[in-house]
Formats: sequence, C-alpha cells, structure tokens
Amino acid sequence: MTKILDGKALSTSIMKKLKSAVAQQKRLITLAVVQVGDDPASTVYIRNKHKACEAVGIRSLHIHLDGEITSGSLLDTIHTLNSRKDVDGILVQLPLPYGIDEGEVIRAIDPAKDVDGFHPVNVGRMMLADDCLLPCTPAGIIELLKSNGIEINGKECVVVGRSNIVGKPVAQLLLQEHGTVTQCHSRTRNLAEVCRRADILVVAVGIAHLINADFVKPGAVVIDVGIHRTSDNKLCGDVDFDSVKDKVSAITPVPGGVGPMTIAMLMQNCVKAGHRGS
Repeated sequence: MTKILDGKALSTSIMKKLKSAVAQQKRLITLAVVQVGDDPASTVYIRNKHKACEAVGIRSLHIHLDGEITSGSLLDTIHTLNSRKDVDGILVQLPLPYGIDEGEVIRAIDPAKDVDGFHPVNVGRMMLADDCLLPCTPAGIIELLKSNGIEINGKECVVVGRSNIVGKPVAQLLLQEHGTVTQCHSRTRNLAEVCRRADILVVAVGIAHLINADFVKPGAVVIDVGIHRTSDNKLCGDVDFDSVKDKVSAITPVPGGVGPMTIAMLMQNCVKAGHRGS
C-alpha cells in the first residue's frame, strides 16, 4: 500500500519542538520579512510565514516597501536590517519587481541572517557540507525522507529541475546523504527513461502533471515540489498524483507534502540564526 508522506503532520511536530526551544531563549528571536510591491501571492506567503512565527514564538516584522522603490533604497533597507542587533533573520520575498537584481539583493543580506539559505556564502558552505543555513525546501525534503524511514544511502536518486532554490541544492543534499544522484530537467532527452531508474524521484521542474505513471518504476518514492492551480481552481503538482500513487511505495501530496516542510525549515533556520545571535 502506498504511503502518503504527510508534510503537514511532520511540520506540526517540528514546530512544537521549535516552540519549546524558543521558550528557553533568553531573548526574543526576530524575523524581518521584506516585501516589495503588492503581489497577491507574495502577500499570502508572507501571511503564512507570520502565522508560523506566531505559532513558534518568534517575532515577525513585515517591512512593506513600495513597488516603485529603487534598488539603492532596497539595499539600504537590507543594510539597516543587517546592522540591527534585534533582527536575527532577514527574508526578502521573491519575486521582486522588474528592474531589481534579485542576485544583488540576496548577496546584500548578512549570511548569518540569511534564513532562506540563498546567499552564496551559505550555498558554498552547503556544497562543502559545512555548518550553514540550508535552503528551506531542499532541507525539508531530506527531513521528510529521513523522518519516514526512507533510506537515501546507496539509492538511485533522480532530480528533475535545476533551479538554484530547489533543484541544485536538493541534488547536493541527496549526494551528502550518499545517494547516487542524476540531475535532469525539462530538456533532458528520454526524460521518462531516466526517471524510471529512480528509487527516489524528486520533481521540481514547474510543469503541472509532467510526471505520470510512465515516468516511475514500481516501488519508487516520489517527492513532488511543484504547485499549480488547475482550470477548476484546484491545487496540483508537477506529478500526476492519481496516475502515479498506486505504482509507488511513497509519495507526497499537493498540497500538504513539501510545502509545510518548507515553512518548518524556515522556522528552524530562524531559531538557528537566533542562537548564533545570543
């Protein structure tokens, strides 16, 4: 019988532990979330992060800037937050308005406060398996696998997607867990054939229902990072869940799989950053 990997339940358990750790802190941990403009999806994501902070006992600051702000003014805001001793974590909500260099903005954040784990210093430390603030979605995927007793060591792992936020770092983290990793993407030749080799298949390519039963081997573990809305306004992933679920040993649902784990890992990074600042 297929196991549904319940990220919501696991994230709730992690958040309870984090709440206990935060309660033992001698000082209040603070996350500053910077929003530029009024993108509706960004507003929803920020609201969810605020609720998570509230649940754990972390103070959240919402710094809402005008969408017409210059890059220089945004960078000044980040530099001010870097220097504030009462701010432990900084998160700039992406995407940013056209004309602002996201890379420059990410590089401006103090790596010790980079709770998204996107700064080149944290990326480099991750590549070296050094202590760092890990990118939240990849870290959540590894935690979801481990907590469900899914062995990575020696397994054939295929990652579909090569983004800097998910695809590349999750491949690196699987490698660090001694998986044998193949990284591919939407332009990979014979993609279905490559995916069918996977004991663990991670799909983060951003194409709704790209992966169906023809792409997976019997008994594989499938992690679906994608999230989309169908024509009838229902959420779905990069994997055709109904087509795949009876063929695999374990699979993440959308919603309720990887998404909640991303938030839990963000809170974990905030607590870690707060400990460093104590």
